[in-house]
Amino acid sequence: MIPFRKNLIDGEWVGDAGSRNINPSNLDDVVGEYASGGAEHARQAIAAAKAAFPAWSRSGLLARHAVLRKASDEITARKDEIGRALAREEGKTLVEGIGETVRAA
Repeated sequence: MIPFRKNLIDGEWVGDAGSRNINPSNLDDVVGEYASGGAEHARQAIAAAKAAFPAWSRSGLLARHAVLRKASDEITARKDEIGRALAREEGKTLVEGIGETVRAA
């Protein structure tokens, strides 16, 4: 079964129709199916970001740093898994996929 991934907007997973992501180095390898976000989803995401911004901006440097550090730590801990996914979906080598993941963290 091909995994279907929705878009996370304002704490809710949204989207029904989607498109398949195919491994460009192996056209028989369907990586997954992802919800397409249209103009309405973009408006919802922008509205959610605007609504969240005041609390985020008041949270202080150390609190914001902690959130970003936690995200970085999670990406780093999962670098091999994420790197393999990038290699499949983008046709990269495993070294390139892991390298891209580490740079993103």
